[in-house]
Amino acid sequence: MTAVLGTDFVATLRAHSQRYHDAHPFHVRMNEGRCTPEQLRGWVANRFYYQEAIPRKDAAILSNCPDVDVRRRWIRRITDHDGSVPGSDGEPGDGGIEAWLRLGEAAGLTREEILDHRHLVPGVRFAVDAYVNFCRTRPWVEAVASSLTELFAPDLMASRLAAFERYYPWIEPSGLEYFRNRLTQAPRDCSHALEVVTTYCLSAESQAAAVDALSFKCDVLWSQLDAIDKAYP
Repeated sequence: MTAVLGTDFVATLRAHSQRYHDAHPFHVRMNEGRCTPEQLRGWVANRFYYQEAIPRKDAAILSNCPDVDVRRRWIRRITDHDGSVPGSDGEPGDGGIEAWLRLGEAAGLTREEILDHRHLVPGVRFAVDAYVNFCRTRPWVEAVASSLTELFAPDLMASRLAAFERYYPWIEPSGLEYFRNRLTQAPRDCSHALEVVTTYCLSAESQAAAVDALSFKCDVLWSQLDAIDKAYP
């Protein structure tokens, strides 16, 4: 277990930006405009398996969380990805999963081939399933800590959006709405998650467990790109 000094806790969490998957060689090539259409479609199709797992990992966190105030705020994450329900604000299915399907269509994939996972590579499946299982079986605060990769997501989304608009004009601009939405959702989500972690992780042991959880999540994201990079050289 990683040793963490209480006063350095947040700084240690933020330092994981050095391990974030934006530094992965595949991601670097993608943001430099050096990916082929086939590679981009492979990334979109495989990343969808992670996108559709996000509400399930958040539901796992909710099922283990005894704090009603945390649950009231955390549940918004599920709606963000699954979309609204009939009779509520917004259109049914207007969430992140639908936005990612539209990205796939804009990139030249069909909904059917995204939804049936025909392009899914084993390494991505293994990494995503491991993440959902982690959030289901580990203490809920550790699962919350694992979500703190969102600390680094706004910068990544901004650079990714700019790269797609500049280097991949063959992708319909309307398909990039997922990235635009996350520019506002990710800061809100990570602010809440950081609040929860710093409220509940007061001992050296609990802080170390939170740091380890974030390290695990960084490994999950990196492993996904390792698998995609190998499948689409």
